[in-house]
Amino acid sequence: MTVRIVTDSACDLRGTEVAELNIEVVPLSIRFGDDEYVDREQLQVDEFYRLLAEANTLPETAAPSPGRFAEAFQRQLDDGASGVVCINLSSAVSATMQSAVTAAESMNADIRVVDSKSVTAGQGLIVLGAARAAAAGASIDEVVALTEQLSANTFVFGALDTLENLQKGGRIGNAQALLGSMLSIKPIIDISSGAVEEAGKQRTRKKSLIWLRDNLAKYGEIESLAIMHGQAPDIDDFVALLSEVTDTSSARVETIGPVVGTHGGPRVIGYAFQVASPQ
Repeated sequence: MTVRIVTDSACDLRGTEVAELNIEVVPLSIRFGDDEYVDREQLQVDEFYRLLAEANTLPETAAPSPGRFAEAFQRQLDDGASGVVCINLSSAVSATMQSAVTAAESMNADIRVVDSKSVTAGQGLIVLGAARAAAAGASIDEVVALTEQLSANTFVFGALDTLENLQKGGRIGNAQALLGSMLSIKPIIDISSGAVEEAGKQRTRKKSLIWLRDNLAKYGEIESLAIMHGQAPDIDDFVALLSEVTDTSSARVETIGPVVGTHGGPRVIGYAFQVASPQ
């Protein structure tokens, strides 16, 4: 049995990683006004942040069509896959998973669609774990079970430089209470459940990064760590800060891509990590 992994471009994985593990990434789309771009095909990360800085209005993201997912599933089947596990961006913040479900239901094949209940590097860590298991010969049931376990063990926290993007994009969720003082605070959000939750608020950027450091220390031994940012100028300082409480030598340090960057805004900074068992 050969199981293949399909995901979407919100996972923010590197091209080398997806190529090495035979992961297929179905792209979302980003729209700036009348101009629409296919993520990673027509719009790279650096260009996205340049356009974001110049834009007068917030860009919009759009889920892939069911047809794009169906084409991806068929490519994997044609390439010898006996089954496909599709791991998607949290259904609490995007219609992407529903699009994948629609595609899977239209096909006469063993295709399982799993909600990562995560975003950006958290989703990426889950996808990598599933893909490694599939490459090692795990059955489709085993890959699905592992994906669900990894999802439960994956945590995502971020410090926003502004709530403006999250508010305008309608993704603010239970962090609504932060809006009243959003000009005077640096909000911290918890997306570990797949939805945006308020985790804290600090008066300065420095204090918010210290909060993230201290929060990470509460979880004890970390199995996987990914540090993510929206072209934050203080990313090196943040990595050094985290190294005070955990080993960052093997941590993945990634720029957040257009899908999540649209809502997180410029200079967002945070991390995703996995623990051995659910908290």
